[in-house]
Amino acid sequence: MIAKDFLGCVGWAVLVLFASVSLPIVGPFIGLLTPIPFLYYATKLGFSRGLKLAVAVVFFISLASRLLGQPQIILFSLEFSALGIALSEIFRRKFSIGYTLAAGTLIMVLVGFASLLLVGLFRHMGPFEMVQSYLKTNLKEALEMYKDMGLEQEKTVEIQAYGKALIDAIARIYPALLVVGSTFVVWLNVILGGQILRRAGLEYPLFPNADRWQAPEILIWGLIATGFSLFLRLDVIRLLAMNGLIILMTVYLFQGISILIFFLNKYKAPTWIRGAIWFLLLFQQIFLLVVALAGVFDQWVDFRKIRKKLAS
Repeated sequence: MIAKDFLGCVGWAVLVLFASVSLPIVGPFIGLLTPIPFLYYATKLGFSRGLKLAVAVVFFISLASRLLGQPQIILFSLEFSALGIALSEIFRRKFSIGYTLAAGTLIMVLVGFASLLLVGLFRHMGPFEMVQSYLKTNLKEALEMYKDMGLEQEKTVEIQAYGKALIDAIARIYPALLVVGSTFVVWLNVILGGQILRRAGLEYPLFPNADRWQAPEILIWGLIATGFSLFLRLDVIRLLAMNGLIILMTVYLFQGISILIFFLNKYKAPTWIRGAIWFLLLFQQIFLLVVALAGVFDQWVDFRKIRKKLAS
């Protein structure tokens, strides 16, 4: 391991991680890019040397986090370094964009769940109890802040009621949120990490058919089954169906994005139009729903005429 690589990876990772807890609003978004330095150096040095470097960097970050009173950064660095190393190996195998996202998501979900389980063992709590405890603590802190600001008692009680309802809802769909959030993080690092690797002259899969990607046709039956299961009276089945529906709709959201990219490329849309569309998708959830529904109906409509071309 070269000292220059160690210092470069440490500096890069520390900058991103501490920005995530220091900067308001944009900080958490920046924190999602933590896997990129580990992906970069694992691609540059190879899997074995990249793994050794990641272990050394995470150990250094853990010490710094404890000294600075930010112990939550340790879990982030563990999870995101594992994702960065895994993505470098997935890139080396040149999987399709679908398999790349699926494999990366699976790894991140397993590492994230293992982290929750490990912390829960020390606190004598289950993983989902950990999540509820974290949300309740944030709600309590928010209420204290509102009280200090002079908010009326009635408003405080109302916010507390809404907060408890929100915590209950999040607890019920947390497995789906974990999968969906992990998929988004993987997708973000695949896209942005690939740009950095290409600019550095390192090997990276180009995903030439990303705008023609489509979900396996059998998934549509899963979507239909989970949708109808929501009307059943058994709470366990409805809970499973709700989580399954959220995950499957996320899959079709990516198919819808693939359709969108296809037509943007086909009509050679200028950069400003592309930027406006991505902005709307990020900040207007109704457009995400429209794109996801386009992915669903593509199973029958075939907007890009892909299946027609394959049949001929």
